[in-house]
Amino acid sequence: MQKEELLHLHMLMIHIKKYYEGVTNDEIQTDRYNSLEISPVHIHKDKKAHKDALLTLGDEIVSHIHHRPLPVVNYSHETASQTVAAEH
Repeated sequence: MQKEELLHLHMLMIHIKKYYEGVTNDEIQTDRYNSLEISPVHIHKDKKAHKDALLTLGDEIVSHIHHRPLPVVNYSHETASQTVAAEH
């Protein structure tokens, strides 16, 4: 994987974290990631540093979600659509 791709994935992971926090109003603690002192805009850092940051951030997000109770989703047949669209 090229460094540019890692930078892009790193930024996407930050967006995933912010999106999750916005939707759930639940802050993800990222102490290990923060201790690395690297962000996607630090393009001068080497490829390994971004890979470590990406994997650490991903691990903290997944661990956070894993330790939360599953949300209750109420499903009713009245609100379900009768038609299904398929993309070819």
